Amino acid sequence: MDQPRHPQWWQHGPALARVVRDLVAAELTAARPGRALAPPSAWPFDADLVADFGADSLDLMGAATSLADLLCFARAGREDALLAQPRLGDWIGAARASLAIDDSLLTFRTSGSSGAPKRCAHPLARLWEEVDALAELTPGRRRVFSAVPAHHIYGFLFTVLLPQSGAAPLPVLELRGTSPAALAGLLGAGDLVVAHPDFWGQVAALGPRFPQDVIGVSSGAPCPDATALALAADGLRLLQVYGSSETAGVGWRWAAGEAYRLLPYWRRGEAEHTIERTSAGAATRFPLQDRLEWLDDGRFVPTGRIDQAVQVGGVNVHPAYVAEVLAMHPGVRECVVRPMRLDEGTRLKAFVVPAEGVAPAALRAALDGWIAERLAPPERPAAYSFGPTLPRQPGGKAADWIIDAWE
Repeated sequence: MDQPRHPQWWQHGPALARVVRDLVAAELTAARPGRALAPPSAWPFDADLVADFGADSLDLMGAATSLADLLCFARAGREDALLAQPRLGDWIGAARASLAIDDSLLTFRTSGSSGAPKRCAHPLARLWEEVDALAELTPGRRRVFSAVPAHHIYGFLFTVLLPQSGAAPLPVLELRGTSPAALAGLLGAGDLVVAHPDFWGQVAALGPRFPQDVIGVSSGAPCPDATALALAADGLRLLQVYGSSETAGVGWRWAAGEAYRLLPYWRRGEAEHTIERTSAGAATRFPLQDRLEWLDDGRFVPTGRIDQAVQVGGVNVHPAYVAEVLAMHPGVRECVVRPMRLDEGTRLKAFVVPAEGVAPAALRAALDGWIAERLAPPERPAAYSFGPTLPRQPGGKAADWIIDAWE
């Protein structure tokens, strides 16, 4: 059987511009968490990163390094093609010139919260192999709506490559900055909506009626069964994709509570907590980030993170790291950070023991500014509880707490 022929994705101007805009916006925001930027989809081609967005030399260096790393400028000998050019259009042009020389590899980064994201290199041919499998699951699409950034692997697969896998590129429409309440009214038959579980949870809470033949995609974090069931009752077909920055997509399912099915080129690893990707008779082993319960060699159910990270808004965050940042405040004696209970929300919460003589009300106000300067929005606790000691079980082990039970 002939292998599918794939376009040079970067020759489609809107796709390349979306990748560059999203990456630069993320880097500028991460460099200064309190910085307010316009949505990257609204950035004009001739935007000046210094004059229009207040970037300084360190900001530019960080963004240039990340873009060069993502698109592997070094393989094309183009490592220094960005810093002398502060305009967005120049960066897009430099990216296109580098990719014209070598577009065979991309390096994505994990969305960790420790300040040291892991680099994950993926041959473009393997990403197209996944897209071919995903296209068979989502035939007949006419438009793509995106609520995810294009420079992360999930967004790249579904909003850059997948729309170009057919005879002609599909239009990709931006949902970030759009109210979930408006979603159903924007959609028509044949649309594909790419989002993360928090977005889908907000949509499900509104109970919209979806037009026929609309497919949603959820990845980046587990989608609660209650959310998936509510969306199905409202007429949406929701494709849940399991994967990570390290592996790309691994498995898929259509219904809440079902096991995930492996994509055709994956197999269960011989070693514990591993999975193997097969190609041309050879296998490459990858460590898993989650514990998987295998029902058979082709179906599995994720049962929890191995590295203790949790996901907020599709971003990996480490509660222990967030607690370390809070504990640096001079008004905090000790603290602990946990994900909220299901009945409390989908963000992080913090329990804080104030330092001697510090009033909880004053400390609460001070911590808002403290974390805004040091943590990205998904990392910031959405609720604080205060007390004289950290919550513990009778045996001394750390205990959960109910937000409303503490002042």
